[in-house]
Amino acid sequence: MRTTKFRATRAAFALVSAAVVLAGCASAEQSAGPAGESAAFQPAAQADGSEITVWADSTRLPAVEQYQKSHPQAKLNVVTYDGSANGSTYLQTKVQLFDRTGSGWPDVVFGSPTDVTWASRPTGPSATAFAAPLDQDLVPKQTLDGFAKGSLEPCQANGHTYCLRNDIAQVVLWYNKALMDQFGYQVPTTWEQYQALGERVATEHPGYLVGSIGDTNSQESYFWSSQCPAFNLTRPDTLKVDLADKNCTRMATLLDKLIANKTVSTTGFFSQGFAKDNGAKVLMANGPSWYGQYLFNKAFAVPAGQVSAAGPLTWAGETTPVTGNVGGGVWMVSSHSKNLKAATELTTWLTTSDEFQANAPTYVPAAKAWLANPVNKQYFATDVTDVFQKAVDQVWTGWSNTRFSDATAWSNLVLPALTAGKTLTETLPLWQTAIVDEAKSVGYTIAAK
Repeated sequence: MRTTKFRATRAAFALVSAAVVLAGCASAEQSAGPAGESAAFQPAAQADGSEITVWADSTRLPAVEQYQKSHPQAKLNVVTYDGSANGSTYLQTKVQLFDRTGSGWPDVVFGSPTDVTWASRPTGPSATAFAAPLDQDLVPKQTLDGFAKGSLEPCQANGHTYCLRNDIAQVVLWYNKALMDQFGYQVPTTWEQYQALGERVATEHPGYLVGSIGDTNSQESYFWSSQCPAFNLTRPDTLKVDLADKNCTRMATLLDKLIANKTVSTTGFFSQGFAKDNGAKVLMANGPSWYGQYLFNKAFAVPAGQVSAAGPLTWAGETTPVTGNVGGGVWMVSSHSKNLKAATELTTWLTTSDEFQANAPTYVPAAKAWLANPVNKQYFATDVTDVFQKAVDQVWTGWSNTRFSDATAWSNLVLPALTAGKTLTETLPLWQTAIVDEAKSVGYTIAAK
């Protein structure tokens, strides 16, 4: 961890690489609220004007810096931490320590939606949830209503809203339009067309790629988008895990064929050396909205005017597009804060302001401003506004926000198996067992298939 005191005359932090952006993204979506009602929120004795402590990952620091510049009177003590990336439990562990000692809680925290599953529950001897219910006289209902449909569902438990969504990372089909035009390829609209195009690429343009499944969140781009019930909460404490479901096996079968012909890489887009060796050969990438700027622009250095995005793919016989979500962090205000006014103002600004949006926000007015910003708009070969906006409402809610990360089993078991030459299809049972074991370890009951 690193602590920094922001003052009006002091410069802060530089922008970070795309790899850090990826690490800072956590995966989760809609969840049923935790069982049981939390105790009524009783704020600590307030001290308006006092300094607030903010915990953020390095990717979000420029946003906090911009807030300080816009609000020179604000007193911020900023602490850098991992932001709950890749299933880290650092924040939860520290909060448990602070609960025991009765002090030390940060006022504002950036984290993952997974953090909300414990932060909205009573913790410690005081039986007080760490996260303050923002809908209880902290954030106006009009502001909460301004967030995109469904985007605050990971923040909701016990009938209250415990966080504000920093961004949503709806999955779309990215493609290099310049290369597609050069090769005479049409952008696919179905998964079957996507597979057929991958097979053509393997024969006609070997070495070019239509995707990768080697990153720690690739399962969210592909299996979530296929409505695979890998993390499906049927009740607050009951999880359905069924990787034998046809929605899982169809995606595994498709990817196995493209992995075999080397048009889908088992090396992650953000792996060391990938950008240099293969970035210019990525023809398509099924992935989150932030791929455009952070993957193609910053990591792969693809020139402006070449890359665009198409809507989520459908399967034959299905008419309604469904997609996944890769990331989308949250901001929480501590229920222990002695300056809720300042903490709430910062959190609201970070998630709703037009002044700074480093990623596609979920607050509708800010999202429109982000899409209209020439810095974002002019990079793409075509206007992605409509694609982005429609895909927000197409994120499947059956991949739930759980008390453990969906990245752990994928990273620790599936990716090494693929590297060792196993297929996704034969790895599904092992992935199933790993998810079930992890779910049981944190108290979930596993639903019968």
